[in-house]
Amino acid sequence: MSTATARYAGHLRTEATHVASGNTILTDAPVDNHGRGEAFSPTDLVSAALGSCMMTIMGIVAERHQVDLTGVTYDVTKHMAAEPRRIRQIDVTFQMPATLSEKERTILENAARTCPVALSLNPEIQQEVRFVYAG
Repeated sequence: MSTATARYAGHLRTEATHVASGNTILTDAPVDNHGRGEAFSPTDLVSAALGSCMMTIMGIVAERHQVDLTGVTYDVTKHMAAEPRRIRQIDVTFQMPATLSEKERTILENAARTCPVALSLNPEIQQEVRFVYAG
């Protein structure tokens, strides 16, 4: 069974549908590449997928260790290279609870850095991952 199906909607927009759930995602080419920039670009999705995968794997590990990560957030920034046009770097910054012990921090940070998306990206794509423990 397919994971997703997609159709080209015209004007550099695609609509992808997750087969199992029926959820859809629109993509637009970015403004700097002839698009409207009204939705995630495909490379934006790659960057967001990295942060979401890291957060999901941390969530799995946190549940195993009875750690509540509810409310943890991430911010992701994508940096593009021009020749050839590709993602050159993805910065992910997690806002984490200050109450986590050193052991919990180490376990969660290692889990994040070894998520399937992080391990699947081309090694030429630099991944800058930061964990900020506050509040």
